[in-house]
Amino acid sequence: MTLLWSSSSDRKSKTRTVGRNYQSSVVMIIITLVMLGGMGSRLAYLQLIQGEHNRDLADNNRIRVIPKQPERGNIFDRKGRILASSRLSRSVYLWPLAQKQKSWPTTRKRLSEILEIPEADIQKRIEQVGENNPTLVRIERDISPEKIVALEESQTQLEGVEVDIEPARVYPNGEVAAHVLGYTGELNDVDLGKAKGKGNDYRLGDVMGKMGVEAAFEKTLRGTWGGQQVEVDGKNRILRILGDKASEPGKNVHLTIDLDLQKAAEAALGNSRGAIVAMNPNNGSILAMVSRPAFDPNLFTPRITQKAWQQLQKANHPFVNRALQAFPPASTFKIVTTTAAIESGKFSPNAVLPTYAGIRVGGIFFADWNHAGFGPLGFVGGLKWSSDTFFYQVGMRTGGPTLIDWTRRYGFGQKTGIELEAEETAGLVADNDWKQRRMKEEWTIGDTVNMSIGQGFLQTTPLQVAVMFAVPANGGYLVKPHLLKDNEEAKNWRVDLHLKPETVRVVRQGLRAVVSSGTGTVMNSPTIPPAAGKSGTSEVAHGKLTHTWFGAYGPIDNPEILVVVFGEHSGGGGGKFAAPKVLKVMEAYFRLKNGGKEAPAKPVKVKKVRRR
Repeated sequence: MTLLWSSSSDRKSKTRTVGRNYQSSVVMIIITLVMLGGMGSRLAYLQLIQGEHNRDLADNNRIRVIPKQPERGNIFDRKGRILASSRLSRSVYLWPLAQKQKSWPTTRKRLSEILEIPEADIQKRIEQVGENNPTLVRIERDISPEKIVALEESQTQLEGVEVDIEPARVYPNGEVAAHVLGYTGELNDVDLGKAKGKGNDYRLGDVMGKMGVEAAFEKTLRGTWGGQQVEVDGKNRILRILGDKASEPGKNVHLTIDLDLQKAAEAALGNSRGAIVAMNPNNGSILAMVSRPAFDPNLFTPRITQKAWQQLQKANHPFVNRALQAFPPASTFKIVTTTAAIESGKFSPNAVLPTYAGIRVGGIFFADWNHAGFGPLGFVGGLKWSSDTFFYQVGMRTGGPTLIDWTRRYGFGQKTGIELEAEETAGLVADNDWKQRRMKEEWTIGDTVNMSIGQGFLQTTPLQVAVMFAVPANGGYLVKPHLLKDNEEAKNWRVDLHLKPETVRVVRQGLRAVVSSGTGTVMNSPTIPPAAGKSGTSEVAHGKLTHTWFGAYGPIDNPEILVVVFGEHSGGGGGKFAAPKVLKVMEAYFRLKNGGKEAPAKPVKVKKVRRR
């Protein structure tokens, strides 16, 4: 309907008056009805169609999830002493949902300044979880009191930032047993992807074992996350707890390591590059395991500083556990050569061979270590003096295939089965197939000659060498070394190699002769019971110092400890460098066993010899 406005001269005669007083009211009613209808439709749409979505948005602005990290299980030595535990620490958390777009750059910059973390790292952490995430996200662990004060002083610039208490890993003995224990650290992107791929309940910011026992027993030590769901007000203050799930602490792990003996072995090796393994030869339980250079696992409880990381890089591969890495075993391997020779039937236990300054094989001259020979020797004398030319002849007559077979029976060329499997190398026992595949050449008699004295392609770990020494020590059993303490009988940790009694007897007599009157007389000490052992000196690349070895066990009538010392590029010969360190460890063992007193023993007067 069109409304026409007339001129004033005829308004009186042409204007209607009926209903004019109700016209404005009707229009207002119509407009009101239209507006209410629109608003009702919008409300219905928001409530019925988008109701659940909007309720989630509202909850996300007032409901927060506070995660509670579980306390990691403790690690104890065999006597119940703490090797790794947890302490209370303070960590910085950030609530992504509370960050406003305008203030976030200021918050991020201030956090970066206080925590000494690049802004890009903080931004990446938020992007990983999502800006609308209602869960608190850890930005930094185990912060110092100075940083806590700085955060409190900057509260107005740090909206949505909180400091919370959580457990942090602590290693009370510092570097002691570092390679055995390992360390813990936050999952990075790669770790998180791998962990989730295996179906594990890991999350960003989770802490896991990175090496050593911490990694090997991760599932046992880790525990289960808990947390609280809380309602907060506009200022992020907690109004009430909506739900609470307690975290479940991890389980404790008891190791076979003896802390006192471990410390003694650490002191014995000192700053020399190498490794020490102390083991019960009857069941394979590891009493001490040392590797140098080492590191302090406490450095990784918080975020390791750039300065500390650079300092670690100055060392020669401090994270490598040299007890589990492979090197030529040198003359310690003559134990295997003796076994293969007698067990094969190619030699009588009483066989005697001439020795020389050297022998020529295939146009190559293989010298004896003293460049003179030792005259006629049997197996006991061959081991006692570590005559190379004696064992060259033994190896050639025994034959490469037989020698290789017995090398593998002794456990070489395969992992020992110790729990630190991820860090252990299998070593190398080369054969004809390997040489053809790698070098396109046939196995030669010269390869057998080299192998007979633990040189050539052969690569073994100090732990494998310890397993080898355990065979004569325990009467012919191959043991499985292990770190987890238990009450199983020794027979459950070892396999019978079915050696002839005369084989065991000859090897034992030879190893005893090494200590009583041969190349290891430094071990013939009144400070320990009578022991048996063998030295070794590995020839390496031209211009570098030799590797050195010495392994020993005692007492000879009932062996209960076995110690192997390896010196990486130490020079000096096994009897000179490694044997004194073995003696120190065995002295500590028997002293501890006897309540601090020296073990009674009568030394044998012997003629001193050089090398090996």
